[in-house]
Amino acid sequence: MGQANASVLVVDDEEGIRSFLAEALALSGYEVAEAPDGEAALQLLARRSFHVLLTDLTMPRVDGMTLIRRVRAEQPELEIIVLSAHGTIQTAVEAIKLGAFDFLQKPLESPGELRRLVARAVERHRLRALQEIARAGADEPRLSHGDPAMKPVVRALEKVARTDATVLLIGESGTGKEVAAHAVHRWSARRDGPFVAINCAALSESLLESELFGHEKGAFTGAQTRRRGRLELADGGTFFLDEVGELKPGLQAKLLRVLQERRFERVGGNQTVSADVRWIAATNRDLQAMISRGEFRQDLYHRLAVFPVHLPPLRARPADILPLAQVLLARISAQLGRPSLELAADTHELLRRAPWPGNIRELANTLERAAILSDDGVLRGEDILLTPGRRPPAPAPEVASAISSAAPAPAPAPAPTMAEAEREAIRRALAHVGGNRRKAAEHLGIGLRTLYEKLKRHGLS
Repeated sequence: MGQANASVLVVDDEEGIRSFLAEALALSGYEVAEAPDGEAALQLLARRSFHVLLTDLTMPRVDGMTLIRRVRAEQPELEIIVLSAHGTIQTAVEAIKLGAFDFLQKPLESPGELRRLVARAVERHRLRALQEIARAGADEPRLSHGDPAMKPVVRALEKVARTDATVLLIGESGTGKEVAAHAVHRWSARRDGPFVAINCAALSESLLESELFGHEKGAFTGAQTRRRGRLELADGGTFFLDEVGELKPGLQAKLLRVLQERRFERVGGNQTVSADVRWIAATNRDLQAMISRGEFRQDLYHRLAVFPVHLPPLRARPADILPLAQVLLARISAQLGRPSLELAADTHELLRRAPWPGNIRELANTLERAAILSDDGVLRGEDILLTPGRRPPAPAPEVASAISSAAPAPAPAPAPTMAEAEREAIRRALAHVGGNRRKAAEHLGIGLRTLYEKLKRHGLS
C-alpha cells in the first residue's frame, strides 16, 4: 500500500499542532482528514474508514483514551498512534496496552520522525491485511489445472482483473465461482486490500441487510453497539456477493443504489457512509428468466453484468478432474487427521466419467466419504459412493466370471427413475446430517432454496 493510497485521521484540539501534522503528512502523499476532538473523530470514523489514527490524549468532549477504546471495539484493524505531552507518557503506555501501535512525544523533533512512524503503521496495516488474505486463500484450489475448456475463462478473468469493472460469475452450484472471485482479487490492483464475501442465500432478509450495511446501536433488539457492515470492511478491496439471485426485491433496490452511488446508510441510521469496493457477484440461477418473471430487477442485472463470465461445469472439463481430486484429497487428509490419501488405479476412469451434477463440491464430498470408508488410505472403486441412480462401476473380471457361471439369478429390480433417485439421495442426506437442511444442501452440492423446492416436490419434510 503506497502512501498515496493510505489515509490518516489526525485528532488534536490544538489547531496549530493539528494543521502542522496534517500538512507534513499530506506533503508525503497521504490522504489526511482532521478532527478537533474525539467526538468529531468518531463522527468521521462512522462515515468512512482510515488506515491510521493519530490522536492526542487530552481533549474536550471525548478524550483520547475513550476514543481508543471505542475504535478498538468497532474498528480493530485501524492502527493507532498516540500523541503525548511530557506529563502523559504513562497514559500513552496505557494506550499501547489497549492496542495502540506506538506514541510520539510532543513537541515533535521533526516532521521526519512523524512520517517514519506513520509509514511503519501503514506497512503493518498492509501486512496484516495480506496475512488475512493468505489465511483465507491458503487452502483454496486452483481455478484450473489446464483443461482446454477453462483457458478462455481464465484469460477473460485475467483481463478484467486489471480493471475495476463489475464481474458477474455465472455457473452451476459448485463450479468454483468463489475461487474465481478470489483469483480476480489476487490479480487486481486491489490485491493488498480486503476480500469480503457474503452468501445472499445463507441469511434472512433482515439479517442480510444488517450484515451488508451494518447497524446503529438500538436499531433492533440485541443491537447494543454500532456495528460496521461487511461492505465497509471491504473498503479499498473486493466485495463478493455470492448467490445474488436469492436477494429479495427490497434488498435488490438498496443494492442498486449502492452500486450507483457508492453510498448507503446503516440499519437504523441516517448518516451516509461511503465504501470504495470492486464488485463481483455470482449466481447459479437464470437471471434473465427471473427478470421476465418479475423476480429480479433488470436495472440491477445490467449493473452487475458489466462483464459476465460463464464457468463450465466439471463434466465439461474432464482434464481438471483428477488433478483437482488430488488437491482435495490433500485437504481432506489434513481435516481428517489421516496419513496421505491416494486414489487407486480403478478410480481414475470412474471419476473422469462421472457426470458430477454437484460439480467440485460433489467431488469433494464423494472423496471425503471414500476417505472415511477406506481402511488403508487408498481410495478404491468400491469406496467411491456416487449419487443413487448412477451406473455403478463394472465388476472385476473374476467377479463377472463367477456371476456368469453361477445359477441363473432372479431378474434385477427395475432401475429407479431419476425422481426416485433424487428423492432417495435427499432423504439419505437429511438422515446423514440429522435433518439439518443447510448441511444437507451443502452435502448434496445444491443451494438451500433449491433443496426447499425439491423437498416440496418430493413431499419430504
